Amino acid sequence: MSVLVFAENSGGQFKKATFEAVSYAAAVAGLSGTDVTAVVLGTISGDALAVLGTYGADKIVHISDASLDNFEAHAAAKAIAAAADAASVKTVIVSNNYSGKALAPRLSVKLGAALATGAVDVPVANGNNLTVRRTVFSNKGFADITLNSDRKVITLTPNSYKLVELNKAGTVSTLTNPVAAADFKTKTVELKKVSGKIPLTEAELVVSAGRGMKGPENWGMIEEMASLLGAATACSKPVSDLHWRGHEEHVGQTGITIKPNLYIAIGISGAIQHLAGVSGSKVIVAINTDKEAPFFKIADYGIIGDAFEVVPKLNEAIRKFKAAN
Repeated sequence: MSVLVFAENSGGQFKKATFEAVSYAAAVAGLSGTDVTAVVLGTISGDALAVLGTYGADKIVHISDASLDNFEAHAAAKAIAAAADAASVKTVIVSNNYSGKALAPRLSVKLGAALATGAVDVPVANGNNLTVRRTVFSNKGFADITLNSDRKVITLTPNSYKLVELNKAGTVSTLTNPVAAADFKTKTVELKKVSGKIPLTEAELVVSAGRGMKGPENWGMIEEMASLLGAATACSKPVSDLHWRGHEEHVGQTGITIKPNLYIAIGISGAIQHLAGVSGSKVIVAINTDKEAPFFKIADYGIIGDAFEVVPKLNEAIRKFKAAN
């Protein structure tokens, strides 16, 4: 029985989170010696589809109706459930991003499947059961959830599983779109995309700042550091509430949860609500004038100092390093 993975695309292109999900699906399939079926919705080229085989997709099912180009959770759930039924799939993998969080519960209901969200490791198999590990209590602990139903849906936390190139052929087939106009519960009126920035959910390096920057006019040094490092920019909740930065950059318990390889926090005290969204980062660097700032308790590296003095010096050091290498 195949493991099915939803290979989400944006504008006909796959993002890193999709390849992570396919790699993860291949690892899950390996537990029972089965294969991986990736389902793709909407308009996309054959060359782009073939890339999924690189990360472990044995079969690629393309539902190519243009009505599915813009993600809509109800319609997508019906299409993916149809693909799962056609392939007699027992386990479905979805990335735990914005789309996946809306999609997975609906898929679970349609398939009569147990659901585990936010997986951070390959499940442990025990017969037909799968035990899925996820983080709990704002990343302070782990919970192991055993799924003992016949069918299962698992969502994978982005940037928690490595990309594995298996270089499979990835045979492509098509499936007639089972979605009718009545299945679309919402309508996309306008789509605005931020260009020229690395999406936070895809970023491996993130430079973030808080109220310690004193105003939006001082963000130039933050953007400069991000540009030098090839990083995404982020901010704390008070900064987005004050409209110094857009809400799409807000990381934390009520914003975006991220797990980059490096998170640099500048002028952010580290309230528990903020730490909940970033504590899964592999390496954390905190820069703050307050030596008692909570961030220093979890940071791997800390600099006690004024950001307006420290950050320009760091930027200059980065420039010199890049020039010499």
